[in-house]
Amino acid sequence: MIGEGSISHIQRLIDGESAGFSAGIFALKESEERLIEASVYDPVICLILQGSKETTSHKGTVHLAKGDMLVVSHDTPVTARITQVPYLALILPIDLARIRSLADSIPDNPAPEQTDVMRATVADTDLLQTLSRLLSLEPGTTDDRVLTPLLLTELHYRLLTSPAGGMLRRLLSPTSQESRIARVASLIRRDHARPLRLADLAREAGMGQSAFHQHFKALTGTTPLQFQKDVRLSEALRLLEHGAQSVTEIGFAVGYESPAQFSREFSRRFGRPPRQVLQQQGIAAQ
Repeated sequence: MIGEGSISHIQRLIDGESAGFSAGIFALKESEERLIEASVYDPVICLILQGSKETTSHKGTVHLAKGDMLVVSHDTPVTARITQVPYLALILPIDLARIRSLADSIPDNPAPEQTDVMRATVADTDLLQTLSRLLSLEPGTTDDRVLTPLLLTELHYRLLTSPAGGMLRRLLSPTSQESRIARVASLIRRDHARPLRLADLAREAGMGQSAFHQHFKALTGTTPLQFQKDVRLSEALRLLEHGAQSVTEIGFAVGYESPAQFSREFSRRFGRPPRQVLQQQGIAAQ
């Protein structure tokens, strides 16, 4: 059930906030319906306060409206579309170390058998009230320094016991398959420009190659090499829109050895060549 009072309170806090919140929390506002062609989500909570959006990964599309929250457990390449404006969302990083620190405090309830990296659910009142108290703290004050760690722990506890908590409970053990895949997904994202061998990734996960490939695809909906390609092309699009480098430089920067291959795969992914993106920014492509 949506906590309408808590939602309204959080909106008022955001409207009156100018210096930003603690703990990496930030608000995202959009005034136009638009497609966000490529992004890579960190493990986050995305709470919709106004408007609506849809987010698509290799596992499918989730639709979100006011009062819904999207919980993302692993680094995940996505596309998103703002479908109703004005759009306002609150983005909260998930601290996986804090999640695991709560392992001994969480009842030993079995996690759902279906594995996933994203889950949409209605934000419950307890979680919203905890979030409201966290956002009410003035950054830099003694209350902020003392209470923020406590409220963040409570927030992660509320998250673990929410309807979306099942997939996160699979991350409580660092040796679980989900934790191992999360570690490798983070590695691929961090080192996306470096050639990666399946054998090395499987070794990092502590699995055989066949088992690793199977578990990675079951969780993310795609293969490790396609995951890397998605991350590379998402980063390439960001760099092209920033417009500080040429097409060739950006292709090399994200890990492509052949400018022709980069242009071909970028065009296939986004429906237009990278040169056109630079030209749309008013920059001569090279």
